[in-house]
Amino acid sequence: MVQKQALRRSLLQTRCQLSEGEWRDRSDRLCEQIRQHPRFQSAQTVLSYVSFRREPDLLGLTGDRCWGFPRCQGESLLWHSWQWGDRFISGAFGIREPHPDSPQIAPETVDLILVPAVACDRRGYRLGYGGGFYDRLLSQPQWREIPTLGIVFEFAYLQELPIEPWDCPLTGVCTEERWVQTSPDGNVKLEPSPLSSKPP
Repeated sequence: MVQKQALRRSLLQTRCQLSEGEWRDRSDRLCEQIRQHPRFQSAQTVLSYVSFRREPDLLGLTGDRCWGFPRCQGESLLWHSWQWGDRFISGAFGIREPHPDSPQIAPETVDLILVPAVACDRRGYRLGYGGGFYDRLLSQPQWREIPTLGIVFEFAYLQELPIEPWDCPLTGVCTEERWVQTSPDGNVKLEPSPLSSKPP
C-alpha cells in the first residue's frame, strides 16, 4: 500500500507539472490514438470522464455517438448521457459532472468505457486515486464484460504495477504513443497503433 501511495504521488506530480501547451498536445495526440482504436470506431455508446488535475482531456472526441459521463453518489458512479453544449456542474471532489437531471445510461447499452487512471501497466492493471470507484463498478456483473480502455500519458504506462486482490484489470490501455490490448498474464494481444513507432 505504501508503494502504491508513493508511486501515485510521484506520477501525479509529474502530470501536474506539464505545461498547458504540453498537456494540450499530449491530449490531442491521445485523442487521435483513440480514434484509431477498433473498439472506439465500432462503439455507439461510450463512457468517458472530465479531465481533472491534468488528466488527458478527451472532450475533443465528443460529437457523434452517445456519450456518458460519471456522477459520484456515495461510493458509486452513476452514468448520465451528455451531448455537446450540455453544461457540467461541480460535483464530488471538485470534479465536473453532468447535471443530475440528465438521463442515466444503462450498462447494457454501453460499448466502451474510457477509464481515467494515474497509471496503467501492460497487464491492464490500473493505479487509481485510492477511492475504489472503478474497481467497485467493474466488479459488478452488469459492467464486467464491457470493454475498458485505460487512458494515461505515455510516462504513466508501466511494465508492472503493485496490485491488490480486488483490482480489476482493464481490457486495453491507450497513451499518446500507442494502444494495446492487454491481459493479466502480461501478454500484449494487439500491436501498437499504426500512429506509433514504439513497441508495446
